Amino acid sequence: MRPMASVSDVDLKSFVGRAPDRLTLAERESLAGKYIAREVYTPKTLPLQRIEAIGDSVGDCVAMLRGRDLDPGSYEFVRLPPSY
Repeated sequence: MRPMASVSDVDLKSFVGRAPDRLTLAERESLAGKYIAREVYTPKTLPLQRIEAIGDSVGDCVAMLRGRDLDPGSYEFVRLPPSY
């Protein structure tokens, strides 16, 4: 089995649009501790649970969202825990 590249070797933007629960075990391990932004659930919306931004901090996520012309106020920020 080939080991997963470290996060520093992986383009974090490649995870945008993916569901956090669909990450592989190796991906989860390499991303543990990173923050992700996902759209906030409201009764008017049923957002897909997708990664919309990812980074080392909430500030990194906010910058990525703004870079995509998205309103950070519509997103929640969570830290990815280890897979175990």
